[in-house]
Amino acid sequence: MSRFVDRVVIHVAAGDGGNGVASVHREKFKPLGGPDGGNGGKGGDVVLVVDSQVHTLLDFHFRPHAAAGSGKGGQGGNRDGANGADLELRVPDGTVVLTPDGEVVADLTGEGTRLIAAQGGRGGLGNASLASKARKAPGFALLGEPGEQHDLVLELKSVADVGLLGFPSAGKSSLISVLSAAKPKIADYPFTTLVPNLGVITGGDTIFTMADVPGLIPGASEGKGLGLDFLRHIERCAVLVHVVDCATYEPDRDPISDIDALEEELAKYTPSLADDLAERPRVVVLNKIDIPEARDLAEIVRPDIEARGLPVFEVSTASREGLRELTFALARVVEEYRASRPKQEATRIVLRPTAVDDAGFTVVEDPQVEGGFIVRGERPERWIRQTDFSNDEAVGYLADRLNRLGVEDVLVKMGAMPGCQVTIGDLVFDWEPTTPAGIAMTMTGRGTDARLEANSRVGASERLAAKKARRLPGAHEDFEEDE
Repeated sequence: MSRFVDRVVIHVAAGDGGNGVASVHREKFKPLGGPDGGNGGKGGDVVLVVDSQVHTLLDFHFRPHAAAGSGKGGQGGNRDGANGADLELRVPDGTVVLTPDGEVVADLTGEGTRLIAAQGGRGGLGNASLASKARKAPGFALLGEPGEQHDLVLELKSVADVGLLGFPSAGKSSLISVLSAAKPKIADYPFTTLVPNLGVITGGDTIFTMADVPGLIPGASEGKGLGLDFLRHIERCAVLVHVVDCATYEPDRDPISDIDALEEELAKYTPSLADDLAERPRVVVLNKIDIPEARDLAEIVRPDIEARGLPVFEVSTASREGLRELTFALARVVEEYRASRPKQEATRIVLRPTAVDDAGFTVVEDPQVEGGFIVRGERPERWIRQTDFSNDEAVGYLADRLNRLGVEDVLVKMGAMPGCQVTIGDLVFDWEPTTPAGIAMTMTGRGTDARLEANSRVGASERLAAKKARRLPGAHEDFEEDE
């Protein structure tokens, strides 16, 4: 037995970027051949793609977690890491992507429409890409960025031209079964239809689709019955058809009250749909006129319904009476609706250049820490994520980048004092002014930075000087005298 799922929550995780590598070219008779560390590969994206062959969100119901491949780390010899593989998730036409809070992210309609649900992380640069005139052999590399992770809600809204509305057992499933090749379940008890049914119908030169949703009852917009779960499937329809059971045996029901009750539920369901009620075409189908009592009732109520400006058709799915006229009438309404809609234009590429006065970051006072500041911005926050804080030279490089960006100048203008707490992304540190960017400074050994007083490790230059001192004449004698 197949299952129809039209709302799921998925957890998407893009791939992490690969780390760059710090490497020095080594060759016989060339002990210092220069940096040759490669860059890390980019993490894979998670992409939602509309596929006309997919009709339900059932796969995501059983497998809600989706993760793309991570990028590979760089290697020596200027070898870059491989990019992570993108993960494409096929979704039905008419899928709406929302945040857990209900904010619409995208409305996916049209074969091949794509949406990057989670962006892969950037790969870190190797030390070969970080070399400069001032730092000819960097002893560090940048880390890869973590990929984005999101919780998303997918809702399926059927893309149909005609939507059938009616109470349970009004004959909607029978109508769609005789007009199209669809074979929905049909029985003589309420709520036979548990999932929406779609059928393709031909009326003259017009081909259109019809959606049959589970029967509605008063209070459906508040969660009664099955209507609340499936009302979304009629939001896109060009024309709504009221299928009225003229042979019902319930004494408190009649065609006029049925139509009024369902119109009230539609108005309560969603504001966007209620605002469009006056413009959405309506057709009323008085069903089951093969029964004499039903035919008599249809003839009685027809003038009242037509007085509201609604076209009325008397049909019988059993004898197929009136179905041809109904089919061609629906085709005309669909054609008129399509002609009135604006033509879809190709997606335009919008270029948004950065403003001249846009510094790329903002600095605000920390409301929770007296004298503290918070730095926000895509670039400084990305630099924080890519820095290896176990390497002093990498930390010094980060300080230079922030200084060149102008972060320190803004902190000084805002009254920041040495030692005050500064927060950038997930990093909290005590701020100390660094050497102004652009001023030449004496470089120390690879992996070190003279500006970091907390560094207690012996640098390569110090070890080399000590080694040369031990080789000087008399150094060995002084060492024996000390013993």
